[in-house]
Amino acid sequence: MLSDPRRLRELEIFALAANEGNFSKAARASGLTPSSVSKTIARLEARLGAQLVIRTTRAVTLTVEGKGLLERTTEILSALKAAEREVSVGREPSGSVHLSTSASYAHHRLYPILPKLLELYPGLNLTVSQTDRVVDLIGSQADLAIRAGEMPSSALIARTLGTCRKLLVATPDYLKRDGPVTSIEALSQCNLIGFSYRRRGKHWPDSVNDQIINVKSELRLQSDEGEALRQMALNGLGIAFMAEFTVLHDLKAGRLQEVLPNLCNDEAEPFHVVRVGVSGTMPARIRVVLDFLAKHGRVDHETV
Repeated sequence: MLSDPRRLRELEIFALAANEGNFSKAARASGLTPSSVSKTIARLEARLGAQLVIRTTRAVTLTVEGKGLLERTTEILSALKAAEREVSVGREPSGSVHLSTSASYAHHRLYPILPKLLELYPGLNLTVSQTDRVVDLIGSQADLAIRAGEMPSSALIARTLGTCRKLLVATPDYLKRDGPVTSIEALSQCNLIGFSYRRRGKHWPDSVNDQIINVKSELRLQSDEGEALRQMALNGLGIAFMAEFTVLHDLKAGRLQEVLPNLCNDEAEPFHVVRVGVSGTMPARIRVVLDFLAKHGRVDHETV
């Protein structure tokens, strides 16, 4: 409980001044005088025992403590708005959700289940940003992100999407043209397809039965997007190291076939859906999407 109702108002005015960049604009937006805005922030600083802003005649610059408080205040105010919105529409989750994901996950897991999500929550609007690179959720203004690889300890709230096997694949025609691949050594004679940047998961398997494989410098074809690697493999350009869920239908249809299956028996990659913030302040619009993905968007279950 807030012992002093002015505390929330102080945070609102602080966030307004920080976002507007100066006290005069914040005053006009809040209906206060610049002096009142300045005194409110000074009172907040005195209560917290920390300087939040550096004042100049033209602008307001946040200190490190001010930036931290702004981030948490934005979460609190967003959660409050979401709670009010839920009540006003009979607790039906509504609003916009920004999801950052790889193209591979989008095409092979997200888009097939989106009709069900939108049917369940007609008040939701979804923005999807496709990139295989790890994005800064705050900087990109993404509410949720799909991440592949082990999750380091961080402030991110993570829900598992399962673990997916990694495997080597190529078209039957490519394997006939360049000859069968029956050993690790034979890989050095093939066109190898992989990612063009460092990533948390492996580019390629690096050992089997304690035998080291070093192909990082031998990748002939590279891309910064997993779906592009799949298309290269489908067009007979070489052998790609892929997550199984992205090529499952291609394998079943015979468009691709697995290469050296015993090589990748122990190769697997975990997937998570993550967000920044405290779970207790999660708006319903974000929570229902996160819960839906954790249930229906797993990489170890085949989508309908």
